[in-house]
Amino acid sequence: MKKETITNKTFKVTKIKSTIGRDKIQEKHLISLGLKKIGASRTIVINKSTKGLLKKVNHLVKIENS
Repeated sequence: MKKETITNKTFKVTKIKSTIGRDKIQEKHLISLGLKKIGASRTIVINKSTKGLLKKVNHLVKIENS
């Protein structure tokens, strides 16, 4: 059995668009990432759960390497 190497990649995520007129689930995804207002930024460790959240709202956020 191979042991997986865990790499803690972090990215800076910034909300750049509003959720008005979008599905409510997208708004909930942004809140769970800690992004409530436009221009809000967070440094997020990428794992399977956050990767899935970012995939659903990638048109509303800007992702940068940190």
